[in-house]
Amino acid sequence: MPVTFSIAFVAGVTPTKWTRTWADRRPDQPLEVFRTDPSDQDAVLRDGRAQVSLVRLPVDETDLSLIALYREIPVVVAAKDHFIADADSVLVADLADEHLLQDPDDVPEWRLVATELKDGTRRPLPAMRDLDDAMAQVAAGVGILIVPHSIARMYSRKDVVSRPVEDVAESQVSLAWLTSETTEDVEEFIGIVRGRTKDSSRVDSVPAGTEKVKKEKKTDKAKAAAKAVRVAAAKSKPAVAKKATSAPGRTRNTPSPRAGKRRGGR
Repeated sequence: MPVTFSIAFVAGVTPTKWTRTWADRRPDQPLEVFRTDPSDQDAVLRDGRAQVSLVRLPVDETDLSLIALYREIPVVVAAKDHFIADADSVLVADLADEHLLQDPDDVPEWRLVATELKDGTRRPLPAMRDLDDAMAQVAAGVGILIVPHSIARMYSRKDVVSRPVEDVAESQVSLAWLTSETTEDVEEFIGIVRGRTKDSSRVDSVPAGTEKVKKEKKTDKAKAAAKAVRVAAAKSKPAVAKKATSAPGRTRNTPSPRAGKRRGGR
């Protein structure tokens, strides 16, 4: 009987595109995909419940290898009639007088400016089993949440609004696995996440931040310089009639700059 390959993921992460590719390439290998709590997202690797885990940092990185996937912007979630509804984005200082419905250590930028922490008036959090309960408290006007955008979208309601918080750090989503358990199946999934094709050769996986950047070879620079000289020389010659030929086109990928953020009026 085939051994199941288990993939864990934290709330807000959508592994569907990768699991579909796995199913196409490895129809003989059954998948188990399940969601974890933030407190459990790396524990599932250590106790063997999952071979890989899509995590949101920070996690205990001891004995783990990680590949950074993408970052998420933080947003503040408040009741629909809250002043943030009239803003495009806010600063964390704008939220200093709010009641945060989560551990202040989860948002250190807010913790540093929070009025209720400075004057000792912070009240205990209401009983909340999960984020659905927390969103219900937000909708009732009890307080606010500051969470990654995907979390706000996942638990969105018609009676709450969310806006980007400009000066709170983005959250990092990464693929994690036990370094000592870098099996062929794990390598296969890493390749899928990295976008390698089925026939691409595998490369050694390394922890995030240690991957070497490919440097341009000197010979490549020399060839480019020589080509530029030839092009310039050709342009300086008088035009003469010649048989038309087609030259391969060149394209240049220029990423669009990120749109600037502005604070709206209250």
